[in-house]
Amino acid sequence: MTRSLDRRAEHLLRELTPRVLGAVIRRFGDFAACEDAVQEALLAAARQWPRDGMPEDPRAWLIRVASRRMTDHLRSEEARGRREALAAEEAARERSALLARAIRGGGAEAAGDDSLVLLFMCCHEALTRPSAIALTLRAVGGLTTAEIANAFLVPEATMAQRISRAKQAVRAAGTSFSLPSERARAERLGAVLHVLYLIFNEGYTSSAGPNLHREELSGEAIRLARGLHEQLPDEPEVAGLLALMLLTDARRGARTGRRGELIPLAEQDRALWDRERIAEGVALVSDALPKGAVGPYQLQAAIAAVHDEAPSFEETDWPQILALYGVLERMSDNPMVTLNRAVATAMVRGPQAGLELLGALDGDRRLEGRHRLDAVRAHLLEMAGETDAALAHYTSAASRATNVAERDYLLTRAARLGGG
Repeated sequence: MTRSLDRRAEHLLRELTPRVLGAVIRRFGDFAACEDAVQEALLAAARQWPRDGMPEDPRAWLIRVASRRMTDHLRSEEARGRREALAAEEAARERSALLARAIRGGGAEAAGDDSLVLLFMCCHEALTRPSAIALTLRAVGGLTTAEIANAFLVPEATMAQRISRAKQAVRAAGTSFSLPSERARAERLGAVLHVLYLIFNEGYTSSAGPNLHREELSGEAIRLARGLHEQLPDEPEVAGLLALMLLTDARRGARTGRRGELIPLAEQDRALWDRERIAEGVALVSDALPKGAVGPYQLQAAIAAVHDEAPSFEETDWPQILALYGVLERMSDNPMVTLNRAVATAMVRGPQAGLELLGALDGDRRLEGRHRLDAVRAHLLEMAGETDAALAHYTSAASRATNVAERDYLLTRAARLGGG
């Protein structure tokens, strides 16, 4: 038997980690100590499973080992510390039960899956919203500090400090984790949705590594968003986010070739798109849009629906997409929205109009050292027939891309223009 975990076991551990952490936190209450205990359980699994075989119930095995670590931790403390820990344990159980009932609209506690409870616990008022989201991406999404930094468009060192401060704030909050007020709950929901959005994005286009997709991440984000929608069916942005994920993920089968190479939207075989997911996503966003104020996830889902319902790339309703991006840009200060609007502008008004929009992003520090701006500019320059300039920007973008599939695609575009 192999002495290292196979890929299936590695994916299983990644999938189980947030559920195990949620269960242990629900039992013991101490976030930092529980996180350490779960990490020890994961290390134990990495050592023992290749030797002894995978247990019949891996989740229960991990919870049992982590709970033993926590029990040992509690026993090592002084008597007063143990009494405080037991009190915190009971309070944590009560808080999680209340929070689970709140998520479910008063129903029973989600004993089978603590991931949603953990999402809301991490997005606590004691933390700033960026810190809460970063911490939750670590605890629930299992993302590395580098991956989270890439999602936030900040240096890795900055993100490491943010996560460290968030853990300290959680520790300082102690027993203050409780059922949020209606207003606070709405604020937490926004952070929860942002976390799920970022986890999905990292799964759909991995920020680094040899593969374009990380299906375990995008799949987990869809699972959690679906569960959240089941508990909050009248929240339009919850439905909008789930719709966006489904409509985007529906194209995944056509997005890479046999060797894992990236295939751009214009060249994809639309017969490979998942029509069931498209139908479900369109129904979700169509139902959500009339319910009240339209938010960014509903708008992005609407854009994805226009793409998915078009018979071909050439027949896409680009004026409608451009109008939707205009509304979205007024809601958001995200440079990625401006990049996408520039592409839509080029499709409607010509590449020079799109290139003019990109000029506003040249001094945006959030894009420093990243390949997206160069990649979009290269594409629009190629559309405009400016071959030499397009070649230079494709090459520059490739030198900065950290995902191998994206890098190879950019190098291929450069080669087609005579760059190799």
